[in-house]
Amino acid sequence: MKDAFPVIARGNGAYLYDVDGRRYLDGVSSLWVNLHGHNRVEINQAVRRQISMLAHSTFLGLSHPPGIELAEKLVALAPQGLTRVFFSDNGSTAMEIALKMAYQYWQQKDPPEHSRKKFITFTNAYHGDTIGSVSLGGIELFHTVYRPLLFQTLSVPSPYCYRCPERLDLSTCEQKGFACLNELEHVLSQNAPEVIGVVIEPLMQAAAGMLNQPQGFLRQVRKLCNRFGVLMIADEVAVGFGRTGKMFACEWEAVSPDLMAVGKGITGGYVPLAATLTTEEIYSAFLSETHSERTFFHGHSYTANPLACAAALASLEIFKKDRSLDNVLARAKELKKGLDTLLDLEHVGDVRQIGLMAGIELVRDRAEKESYPDSLMTGFQVVLAARKRGLILRPLGDVVVLMPPLCISSRQLASIIRITRESIRKVVEARD
Repeated sequence: MKDAFPVIARGNGAYLYDVDGRRYLDGVSSLWVNLHGHNRVEINQAVRRQISMLAHSTFLGLSHPPGIELAEKLVALAPQGLTRVFFSDNGSTAMEIALKMAYQYWQQKDPPEHSRKKFITFTNAYHGDTIGSVSLGGIELFHTVYRPLLFQTLSVPSPYCYRCPERLDLSTCEQKGFACLNELEHVLSQNAPEVIGVVIEPLMQAAAGMLNQPQGFLRQVRKLCNRFGVLMIADEVAVGFGRTGKMFACEWEAVSPDLMAVGKGITGGYVPLAATLTTEEIYSAFLSETHSERTFFHGHSYTANPLACAAALASLEIFKKDRSLDNVLARAKELKKGLDTLLDLEHVGDVRQIGLMAGIELVRDRAEKESYPDSLMTGFQVVLAARKRGLILRPLGDVVVLMPPLCISSRQLASIIRITRESIRKVVEARD
C-alpha cells in the first residue's frame, strides 16, 4: 500500500519525501495550494515572527495588523471595484459566504428585491463541499447523494468543447457568440427578476476535469449579468494566485465580478485561509445604526488567523521577488509543447491547459471519443504508475491533472511530462 499511499515526511522546493526517503515531484502542488515550493524560508520566517507575537486573536469586534495589511494588499491586487474583504478558512466556506452575502444583499438593498432567491450555475461546476456550495455544484459523482439536502438552482451549459453536445467547431462557435451562452441568455430573459447571480469558475472548471472556456466566454457572461441586472460571482479558489499566469483569472478578460472567492494558494500552501471580496455597493447594504438589523451573521473562530495572514503576506512578497507570474508564463509555453507531444499517444483524446493548470483526458477509442469503463479506473492506474516513477499526480476520473508549483523549473517540468507519458503508455499499452 505504500506505493498507493506514501506517507510524506517532509518537503523541499518542488519535491516531497516519504518516510522511507523516496523523493517525488509534487505535480499537483499538494492539491493545488503550494505556490513557491515546500519549506520556503521566507514564509517559514514570517510564521515564526508572527507566532512569537500573536498566534491567534478573534476578528469578532477586534482586528490585528497582519489581517489589516493582507486585506489592503488583496484589494490592491483584485479586479477593480472589489474593495471589501471577508476572511474565512477554506474555499468552500468562501463560496458559502459569497452566496449568503449575495442573497442578503438583495433582501436589504434600497429598495429591497425579495423575489431574488435563485442562483444560475453551470453544468459540471464544483464550488466546494459545504451544503450551500454543493447546491451550486453540478458534478453527479460528487453531489448526487446529497441532492435531498440542497436548494435548487437554474443550471445552464458550460463549455466542454471536446465533447460539445452540438458537435460544433470551436471557431464557428466563437463567430456565432458561443452556443453555450444562448441558454444562459434565455434563462436570464425568463427569470432575471428572481435571479441573485451567476456563479462561475473563470476560464477553467478545475474539478470538472480541467474544462477550459473559450477566449471571450467570461467577458460575455459579465455582459449578460450587466444586461439583466444580476450579480456575477467568481470562484477563483483554484484559478487564483497566479495559476493562469495572472494573479486572478478574471484579469485575462478585464472582468470585475461583484463577488470573488479566493483560497487554496493564498498562503503559499502553508496554513488554511480564504477570503470573499466584494464591492462597496454590496457592503453598504449591510450598514445600519442597529447591529442586528442588517448584520451578516457568518463567522469562524479562526477567521483571519494571524499566522495564516503572515504566511499570505510573505507569499505575496515572493510573487514580486521571484517574478512568479513571469515564470508561470514561461513554463506554460513549455508545458503546452510537452502536452502537444502527448497527443500522438493513441489513448490521449484531449489536452486542456491554461497557465500551469492542465488536464489530459484518456479515452478508449479516440476516433469515437469513447470513455473507458469506470471499473478500469484508468486515470487512477496512471497516477499509481507515475508515483512509482517519482511523480505525484491526481486523477479526475480519466483526466490526469497536472498543476505543479509556480516555482517549477524547466528541467522539473520536462520530467513531469516525461513521467506522465511513460505512465500513460505503461497503463494503456498493457491493455492493448
